[in-house]
Amino acid sequence: MQSVDRAVSVLEILARHGEAGVTEIAAELDVHKSTAFRLLGVLENRGLVAQAKDRGKYYLGAGVLRLAGAAAVRLDISQEGVPVCREVADELGETVNIAVLDDDAAVNIMQARGTAAVTAQNWLGRRTPLHATSSGKVLLAHLSPTLREGLLARPLTRFTDRTVTGAAMLRAELETVVRQGYGVTVEELELGLAAVAAPVRAHDGEVIAAISVSGPVYRLDADRLPEVARRTAAAGAELSRRMGYGF
Repeated sequence: MQSVDRAVSVLEILARHGEAGVTEIAAELDVHKSTAFRLLGVLENRGLVAQAKDRGKYYLGAGVLRLAGAAAVRLDISQEGVPVCREVADELGETVNIAVLDDDAAVNIMQARGTAAVTAQNWLGRRTPLHATSSGKVLLAHLSPTLREGLLARPLTRFTDRTVTGAAMLRAELETVVRQGYGVTVEELELGLAAVAAPVRAHDGEVIAAISVSGPVYRLDADRLPEVARRTAAAGAELSRRMGYGF
């Protein structure tokens, strides 16, 4: 824990000063120069700091921008998603979530509940499996082939009798998700639960999130699912526009 604390302190020092040498950093941390040098070496290997070879000074690296950018995207989606989610939840009466990819799962970062979903489960902050949720399938379907195949090579947990656990069957379903513009799950994660999700794109067209509508199967039945799917896809397109896509 002490090493982690010191590594974070190094980043804070560089953020404060712009650049600093090993001696300066060691002095601020109150550690030996060799300790500061080792910390900087680890951070440099991860791209979080870089060194100006002509001056021997260190500064924040591009890796920090990558992490900051990922955090900014989440914040932007949460902010821009509020009116979109609220409108859909009010219109359909169901729970609306925005989920983003978190390693091998989908994590819900925004939620709005409709009038019919007062007693619905709270999904905010929950990590859910990619292969058994509508949001997860959307995110999985739009991953690069290499990343997607890596995830499909892992064992797929069965949650109900309807969970898709075969990689070949899931691949075919993911192709359908891309083709039709939305994903559907019916009792694949939990009995009695159905959901529809659509992609959310950044300004460059990359899928950065999924917006979903979920509710009990007796309300999201075969007759109503097409209507909910159309509305969810429209919400995804609206949120994508708010994120700069299409301009």
